Amino acid sequence: MDELGEKISELEAIYNRRKGQKEQLENSLNRNIERLNDVVKKRELYENVRKLLEMAAEYARDQAKGDMEYMVTQALQYVFENDLEFKIELEDNASGPQAEFYVESRYGGEQLVKTRPQDARGGGVVDVISLALRIAMMQGRGVLILDEPAKQVSEEFAPNVANFLRYLTNQGDFQVVMVSHNQHLAQAAGKSYIVSIKDGISRVSEVSSS
Repeated sequence: MDELGEKISELEAIYNRRKGQKEQLENSLNRNIERLNDVVKKRELYENVRKLLEMAAEYARDQAKGDMEYMVTQALQYVFENDLEFKIELEDNASGPQAEFYVESRYGGEQLVKTRPQDARGGGVVDVISLALRIAMMQGRGVLILDEPAKQVSEEFAPNVANFLRYLTNQGDFQVVMVSHNQHLAQAAGKSYIVSIKDGISRVSEVSSS
């Protein structure tokens, strides 16, 4: 009986020890399950946030694309007085979004012609597109510094570039500071200065004000 009592006591001790281990494992399992549930919830939240950011980025990209197409198209039609339209085509690839620029026009006919800017009507189109894109990115605020803008625009259309710049500065909250040899651009400025060099010394003098 004494030996049986000792065995029972040993078994009870083993049972209690194992019971305590089981409770510890169950508690640990419950904590891990709670952590896993938290991770799943956070992952779902992050995934939803990622999708929302992607949608916002796509909307902002499309909005910016539309604004730039509109601004550049207005500039082309203002300067060249025809049906030129500016188009941006976006494509996603492994290295990120890529943009291609095109100019579309019917040139007085029915067939729509789509070309790259440099092939549309020479360098003048490229100059006007570059100028309009810079203005569009300013969003109507700040100071735009230009060095020989519309340098390759023919003399026939140079006055239109000057009038276009003056119109935009009157409409927006920004200022244009430019260096140019073009008389039409100089005359369109609110203030115009000429820089001359005499005896190796640069001299600046105001030549017109309007």
